[in-house]
Amino acid sequence: MTTHECDVVVVGAGTAGCYAAASLAQDGLDVVVVERKDESEAGHIACGDALKGADAFPEAIPKSRIEGSFTNTGVDHGRFELPAHDTVLDIPVPGELAVIDRQGFGRRIIDGAESAGATFHYDTVVQDVLQEGDRVTGVRGIRKGDPVTYEADVTVDAAGALSILQDKADLDGATFDTNVSYSQFCSAYREIVEVPDPVEWDDALVFKPTQRAAGYLWYFPRTSTTINAGLGFQMTEEPMKLVHDLRADLERRPEFAGAEVQDKLGAALPTRRPYDSAVAPGFVAVGDAAGHVNPTTGGGIAGAAYAGTYAAETIVDARDDPTEAALWAYNERVMDHFGGRYAGLDVYNVLSTAVDVDDLMGLLASLPGEKLAEALYSGSTSMGLALKLKSAIKSFGYWGTILDFYRTKQLAEELIDRYDAYPSGPEGLSAWQAERDGVMDRVYETTGADPKY
Repeated sequence: MTTHECDVVVVGAGTAGCYAAASLAQDGLDVVVVERKDESEAGHIACGDALKGADAFPEAIPKSRIEGSFTNTGVDHGRFELPAHDTVLDIPVPGELAVIDRQGFGRRIIDGAESAGATFHYDTVVQDVLQEGDRVTGVRGIRKGDPVTYEADVTVDAAGALSILQDKADLDGATFDTNVSYSQFCSAYREIVEVPDPVEWDDALVFKPTQRAAGYLWYFPRTSTTINAGLGFQMTEEPMKLVHDLRADLERRPEFAGAEVQDKLGAALPTRRPYDSAVAPGFVAVGDAAGHVNPTTGGGIAGAAYAGTYAAETIVDARDDPTEAALWAYNERVMDHFGGRYAGLDVYNVLSTAVDVDDLMGLLASLPGEKLAEALYSGSTSMGLALKLKSAIKSFGYWGTILDFYRTKQLAEELIDRYDAYPSGPEGLSAWQAERDGVMDRVYETTGADPKY
């Protein structure tokens, strides 16, 4: 068996892993990134291809390195198609937005991490975690058919949703969040489709509810003729035949006549709040492996980039003794930046499981687009009196749903306030969780939804 020794081993060459590796290497640490795919396929990941806020991404990998993968920077709004109500909602998208070539983006961030000094080992399938007592000390697996071990001071889990590392590690003695189940995830499938003629909506991200189950279809224009077409559904629902359902909708849309499929991939992604704690002695989880995805839109690139960078900066500070307490600052930075907001957004996911889909779509059709945008991206929104009256008239027949939505909104904002009080160390987590769970109990009581956690 071959053994490699390093300061940090990063499992997974996705966004979180690459940003973590780049930042660590820039600070002088010996970093090895292990990736199960071969070098030609690394960076080829199932994704919606929408990248929001790249103008403010961490500088561990400069924007100049990734913007060559931006294929459509003219998108400035979303289009919500609600066929049952013969309505199309145009919703502004705040901040910079680009649709990207995800494989090209993946290669560019790998190159950025390599340029910073990180080493990449491809064709490496991690099978187990090394551990001494409570402390994770590395991983073992198979590299190009041969057994291999990586011994490291810190292991970064960037292995994606439902990571095998968390199954293999004994995390019972740490605060690391193990309250994770498949029902908190979404199953998704996407195709890259080339159409003969430019689509009329090449300046918009198109969303459409699926005909069954709690899910939606999307059409994101990489260019005016290259479309990322996909759909996903919550795993608590009756399974959908993703390929069949996407194909059926494509065939109903005249703009896809004569389309050719260029690529197809599927994946699971978290549609849940971020992990309460994503650290253990010698171990940090980042990106999808820690629930760092906007649970209402499925957008995870920005959260992954920041999480990877925050993890790296914390590891540098804790390198002499990477205890759970020493790594805790990473949790705080995630919660302060986007964790609380994502937890607030997850409350609306909980509501959606208890509201009749037709009623929910009717309510969406009656609300102002700019307020929906605020709710989707910030977790809260507000309206003046005139706008409230106008919305009340349009939404006649859905007032019961509106009352549920209003009460849920208040609880979501209260939950975000609880995340503002996230503890400064692992010793305060249990008390904080009890207060947070008290808010969630009221969410379930108000919505009538089954508990999610």
